[in-house]
Amino acid sequence: MIWKYPLLLRYLLYIAEGSVWTFGLVGGGLLIGFLIGLSIAVGQVYTKTAKPFLDAYVWFFRSTPLLVLLFLFYWGVFPALGRKLSPLACSIVVLGLRSGAYQSQIFRGAIMSVGESQLMAALALGMSEIKGVLHIVLPQALRISLPGWSNEYAILLKDSAICFALGVIEILTRTRFVVMAAREALIPYFFAGVLFLVLTHVGTKLVQIVYERTKIPGLIWRM
Repeated sequence: MIWKYPLLLRYLLYIAEGSVWTFGLVGGGLLIGFLIGLSIAVGQVYTKTAKPFLDAYVWFFRSTPLLVLLFLFYWGVFPALGRKLSPLACSIVVLGLRSGAYQSQIFRGAIMSVGESQLMAALALGMSEIKGVLHIVLPQALRISLPGWSNEYAILLKDSAICFALGVIEILTRTRFVVMAAREALIPYFFAGVLFLVLTHVGTKLVQIVYERTKIPGLIWRM
């Protein structure tokens, strides 16, 4: 069937080039989300005064649809702050803020699974609470959180397609341009779907390799 659409074959590379933009969205969002999520998780577990505010942050970003957040920050929050971000930059920030809320719960569960006795043992050896958390708890928690973190990668990869609403030239936006130009929807959208499947598989496989090489001996947790 493809040979009937020679024009489409020239467009497939154009769609594939959108993977670079998609990787930028996912990579930036995961990095920002990691920094925010880990900080929130530590605050939720080890602080009482900040916990209500952190819980409110998590509740807001997990309860609000991503499309609403994109519009809110691009046309509302950033202009009100006197900042005009590009669609790509705004999308990365919003994906990171939202991913941070989800990652915080992954890290919080991992931290709590380490066990309070290990931190108490560190304190008994003369370590401060901060050093005990940094050097004893978090290294174990980060390894434990890898299976859940791989799921967050897959979710964020699919969420990145919604950024076409701001005009980010990622896979779905390019596919839409091709559909309008070629007046054919089946092959472009099928190709875009295959691209997302490949990117999801490759990303989760890389995380699985990291997990296998850094997993804690004796801990049974299969991805």
